[in-house]
Amino acid sequence: MTARFFGLVPAAGSGSRFGIAGPKQYSRLAGKSMLRHSVESLLAAPEVQTVFVVLAPGDEEFRKIDWKGIDARVAPLYCGGASRRDSVLNGLVAAASAVDPDDWMLVHDAARPCLGPAELRRLIDAVGGDEVGGILAIPVADTLKRGDEDGRIVETEPRDHLWQAQTPQMFRHGTLLHALRGTGPVTDEASAVEALGYKPRLVEGSTTNLKVTFASDLQIAEGLLGSRRT
Repeated sequence: MTARFFGLVPAAGSGSRFGIAGPKQYSRLAGKSMLRHSVESLLAAPEVQTVFVVLAPGDEEFRKIDWKGIDARVAPLYCGGASRRDSVLNGLVAAASAVDPDDWMLVHDAARPCLGPAELRRLIDAVGGDEVGGILAIPVADTLKRGDEDGRIVETEPRDHLWQAQTPQMFRHGTLLHALRGTGPVTDEASAVEALGYKPRLVEGSTTNLKVTFASDLQIAEGLLGSRRT
């Protein structure tokens, strides 16, 4: 049986570092919520059948979004956990009745609304035939400094072979479920898969696939989305 493709977007966070009231995934951006932009970016690949959106159990904002045009391919799951790892794991469990273990899951940040179709296509084409899976990432270009508790430089870290992880991160449902069940706190899905002894593939992404972390990032994201429309 040919493996299918699904998206999974953990969107249960409170956005505590964002500096405004309410979860940041519902911030308005170029006329839409940031969450809709992020979901739409995954659905730009026709192979992606459904995007599962993992929400906090008490979420009341998701249903207020106008999902017209893509509503048939978006499935909310009200099973978000206390951490990203918990939300992704809970989402994988909740989606298991609709997904086969060998199907691909593309886990994407709700706060990465600027994922481009070219980067998504590159990931799917590069990883779709891989035995392990892989992630979008960009080579580290800046000089990296390690600091101490007093805010002083201890040493300069060599940046050779260092990559900055992005999303989507693409792994088979069964592999990712097994990996997350067997690990404690991790900051991304690749870390859990690495803990099993696997080496996920690195696929070059783009600096435009930024993660909106602070309120000031909204202006940058809005500019990127606006330039694509024009």
